[in-house]
Amino acid sequence: MVYLWIALAVVVVALGLVAALVVPRRRGAARTPPQPGVDYRPGVGDDAEVPRDTPTRSVGTVLDLPPEAPAEADVETSALETPALETPAVETPEPTAGRLLRLRSRLARSQSTLGRGLLSVLSREQLDDQAWEEIEEALLTADVGVSATTEIVERLRSRTRVLGTRSQGELRALLADELVAVLQPDLDRSLHTLPSTGRPAVVMVVGVNGTGKTTTCGKLARVLVADGRTVLLGAADTFRAAATEQLQTWGSRVGAATVRGPEGGDPASVAFDAVKQGTEDKVDVVVIDTAGRLHTKVGLMDELGKVKRVVEKQGPVDETLLVLDATTGQNGLVQARVFTEVVDVTGIVLTKLDGTARGGIVISVQRDLGVPVKLVGLGEGPDDLAPFDPEQFVDALLG
Repeated sequence: MVYLWIALAVVVVALGLVAALVVPRRRGAARTPPQPGVDYRPGVGDDAEVPRDTPTRSVGTVLDLPPEAPAEADVETSALETPALETPAVETPEPTAGRLLRLRSRLARSQSTLGRGLLSVLSREQLDDQAWEEIEEALLTADVGVSATTEIVERLRSRTRVLGTRSQGELRALLADELVAVLQPDLDRSLHTLPSTGRPAVVMVVGVNGTGKTTTCGKLARVLVADGRTVLLGAADTFRAAATEQLQTWGSRVGAATVRGPEGGDPASVAFDAVKQGTEDKVDVVVIDTAGRLHTKVGLMDELGKVKRVVEKQGPVDETLLVLDATTGQNGLVQARVFTEVVDVTGIVLTKLDGTARGGIVISVQRDLGVPVKLVGLGEGPDDLAPFDPEQFVDALLG
């Protein structure tokens, strides 16, 4: 009986110890304090042990380590100061002579329609009515225009019938002659940028939205500088965000100053101040960038006429260049007619000619308006604006 009571006492004591150790932990109570003589440091388990073959470093190796880099807080304040902005170097643009010929590869897309397509049909052994219809369709697709296409086809038919030419070289020469003829090579394509007595030449650049007028103004400044002219830019596009900064950046690359006004200000006032500043600085040419406007907006077109009238109070405008997007095709003709009525356009600048198969727009613009194409844009590079030459253009188209 005594042994039974002793056994029960031992069981009760054991249960009490278990309850004292386990239950407080479940209720978030404090852990049992560390027991003396137990090593609680990390790295005791087998997984944390350092492999026996790991090389150890001697005292000498540790002392030979390179010094640590200084903390960021220790760096001197002068090193954190923003460096002064350097004035960009003035660039020397490429010469304009022969630039169109150098950029002939940019006309590859137009060449496939006006050049290879026409030559492949003309080289057939039998030029029947269907073949001439294909030639006519190719010219119309390239936006040559109905009247010019009819003239080219009729002259080619009569000349091939009379001369009996069939070789590739002879057909290419015939086609080149006809294309150059409809391009009217006798038109004056020179830019009137020579200063008069006591005043600079004034060039106004106009056009609809999105044709690339501001970029054209910057590239035109490079063309003029390459030809030995001094240039001043007038930022009369006061409504488009960042137009003034864009023009000023173009001018700074070639050392041309820019006259600007407040955002949303009167563009005629800016144009007037630009010509006045150009006269005082005795520059050769003042190029005025105007805001893009739809030809159907009567109010905006009247504003453009006002800009020209205000500028002419100091002297005539020597050149009014209309910038047309070659990819718009025949739609550009409608725009051009309205602009010529408002500001008397003296020359056409065709942009994006490298990105379209409608190279024939050069022909239709000149025939319908009687206004020569003076410059063509053949890429996005700063020197990809080239003076237009009919013979070099046709030679590039035909390959």
